[in-house]
Amino acid sequence: MSAREVAVTGLGLVTPAGVGVAATWQGVLGGESAAAGDPALAELPVSFCCRVPDFDAAERLGRRLSWRLDRFAAMALVAAREAVADAGLDAGGWDPMRVGVVLGVGTASMERYETEFHKLAGGRATDISPLAIPRSVPNMVAGELGMDLQVRGPNLTVSTACASGATALGTARQLLLADVCDVVVAGGSESLCSRVPAACFHQMGALSRRVDDPAGASRPFDAERDGFVLAEGAGVLVLERVEHARARAAKARAYLAGYGASCDAYHFTAPHPEGRGAVEALEAALGDAGMEPGDIDHVNAHGTSTVLNDRAEARALRQVFRRPPPVTAVKGVLGHSAGGAGAIEAACTVLTLQEQVVPPTANLQCLDPDIDLDVVSKAPRQLRMSAAVSNSFGFGGQNAVLVFRAAP
Repeated sequence: MSAREVAVTGLGLVTPAGVGVAATWQGVLGGESAAAGDPALAELPVSFCCRVPDFDAAERLGRRLSWRLDRFAAMALVAAREAVADAGLDAGGWDPMRVGVVLGVGTASMERYETEFHKLAGGRATDISPLAIPRSVPNMVAGELGMDLQVRGPNLTVSTACASGATALGTARQLLLADVCDVVVAGGSESLCSRVPAACFHQMGALSRRVDDPAGASRPFDAERDGFVLAEGAGVLVLERVEHARARAAKARAYLAGYGASCDAYHFTAPHPEGRGAVEALEAALGDAGMEPGDIDHVNAHGTSTVLNDRAEARALRQVFRRPPPVTAVKGVLGHSAGGAGAIEAACTVLTLQEQVVPPTANLQCLDPDIDLDVVSKAPRQLRMSAAVSNSFGFGGQNAVLVFRAAP
């Protein structure tokens, strides 16, 4: 075992496939898209998304807590509670100064801003909620999680667009390797299922326009893909120093072995066409893990279902791996939850290594001829795997790659 590995001892998920790790994993393995028409987006050019089903924050967190939380923060708390319980931890069993929180957030709460700005534009400034900012600014999701868990170590959010969740996990690993923390609760959360993101991404030409077939809209690497599908969700992982996990006899689900980050320095929204930054992040992550490309048995792709991103990612994988291992993209099922996506996909990568099965990429009917990859589709694929990578890329040319090693 490398001295630079940290243990993944807990997982928590809230996704369009369902609330909880079991529901999400079952949905991802099933390969059926969660996209559907959404009344909140009615009358917009794109009126569908992947929303978390039956998520009632008051029911799950209690009215007293949930009334002050925006949806992205409530989802993060539910996921974090599941992850901490899964790790076998509780507030009485840790040193609160040695437990950190790192959450990734992209846009935070556009829904809240829309509501409050509408009041201001209507001349009703005195009706604006005094909690409008505390509810919605990005750092509050980490602050709320710290209060909920009663932990007092480093507490922060990171924002690297759609790579935010992966960046948070990489940052958490650095805190553990620096011996600043024994445990870090880390991940990402976002809800894009509101009118401003839907209108903005449509105007950018980034969204699928398959309004007559929402369930077939998110189709990573498919020749007929036409954009991504808005989504929401939260993924939280409990990371620990290996020595700390061993001391309390905790079983690791997997090990986070490497992290690489880069910037394309190319365009404010489009990826470098040859995946230059993605290549650099992949190579940095492999180097950090002390692994060669041939050591990797699986890739959980960023796989947004946009023409440019999928093609650039495929080229990056071909450059680094020459003959890339089997690839999947869970956004076919879950849609794109921006700041939450990297953490959700990292959790799916951990589960893939644990279960030794690769989930299928939903809606992949005909592989884009410009994409030379072995993309798993139609059904899950049993595969012997020792290590896997999870890719996350975002606006601004932000790239984050995580390397996971299977636990014995």
